[in-house]
Amino acid sequence: MPHISAAAALQLCALLSALPAQYFISRWYGTNSAQRIQMTERLVIASWSSFTKSYLSLDAWADRLKLWLLKTRNLYYGEKKTKIGDSEAETHSYFAESTEVRSPKPEHIQFSVGQVIVHKRLGYSGVIVGWDVKAKAPERLQHKYPPAKQDVKDTPHYRILINKANGFGKSTAYIPEEEITIIVGLEV
Repeated sequence: MPHISAAAALQLCALLSALPAQYFISRWYGTNSAQRIQMTERLVIASWSSFTKSYLSLDAWADRLKLWLLKTRNLYYGEKKTKIGDSEAETHSYFAESTEVRSPKPEHIQFSVGQVIVHKRLGYSGVIVGWDVKAKAPERLQHKYPPAKQDVKDTPHYRILINKANGFGKSTAYIPEEEITIIVGLEV
């Protein structure tokens, strides 16, 4: 069996692909030779233009590099489980940031994700982005409620994405159900 070099194999592939291309052009793009030549030139020019924009342009390579860096950064800085001890892992879902699907919603949870609210005392508006059946916070933050309001810890709490147009300093809040008023008819 004769030995075929890489250059010869490439030439053979080019010749074999030219035959179907010529047949396609003659069947679909005109009957006379002038029309076929014009269409062939258009196809070659369009292919070359597309190739140069995609592979020979510094802007295209810069965009590819940015996209690649963004993907690797997200993989590197992604959320990780907190390791306790040698091999035991524990995840916390404080402040209505549960990763599990909670469906159906219990009937005593009045409000839903996506509803627009106003804080009764502080007056800022926002949208509900999560809820808990009762307050879930680290032990070091459990002292938030004064002794007279300790029962509020056992009521539903909501994570709110605050509207920055209000001028309120924080971007999120975790508040009990009793401090929320829903704005009816307004959706996000």
